[in-house]
Amino acid sequence: MPLTALDPTTALVVIDLQNGILTTPGTPHATSEVLQRTVTLADAFRSHGLPVVLVRVTAVPDGSDSTPGRTDAAPLVQNPPAGWDKVSDALAGHPQDITVTKRNWGAFYGTDLDLQLRRRNVTQIVLTGAATSIGVESTARAAHERGYHVTVVTDAVTDMDADAHRNSVEKMFPRLGETGTTAEVLELLAKTHAG
Repeated sequence: MPLTALDPTTALVVIDLQNGILTTPGTPHATSEVLQRTVTLADAFRSHGLPVVLVRVTAVPDGSDSTPGRTDAAPLVQNPPAGWDKVSDALAGHPQDITVTKRNWGAFYGTDLDLQLRRRNVTQIVLTGAATSIGVESTARAAHERGYHVTVVTDAVTDMDADAHRNSVEKMFPRLGETGTTAEVLELLAKTHAG
């Protein structure tokens, strides 16, 4: 379903646009492009007095706080360098923003994200970030399960795997909410909050 509406109290939720993740190549969009589009969206949300949530993923060096359970895949982050989990300077530095630290794929599990949103009467989230099929999709699923309207900005998300990205955008996100481009979100935001 194409993007139709933004609720009066909509929050921008930015997934994992942090130093260590921004150094990885993205597909189909470069992580630098995703960051720039997200900065533009964040500035617009702030200018309308709407919440901006900066989600970062972190882990202790020995991995003792990792999600338990055996998997066939190696952990995505092993022995991270200092500062890898710091939100990009391009987004940071706005005291009114909410910062959420997670240790799992999704931004809701084990964090106070739901509480922070509900305190502000948020009914819709707009998602950007990386990786599309991991942190963004996990957060979109959890938001949908909690009754939020979900919008994913398709040109402000990226992945390490083109097929995984395409599956999320074409198959999963339409079942969880609506999708739109940065330009479409900005246009609807201006109309919703005109005057």
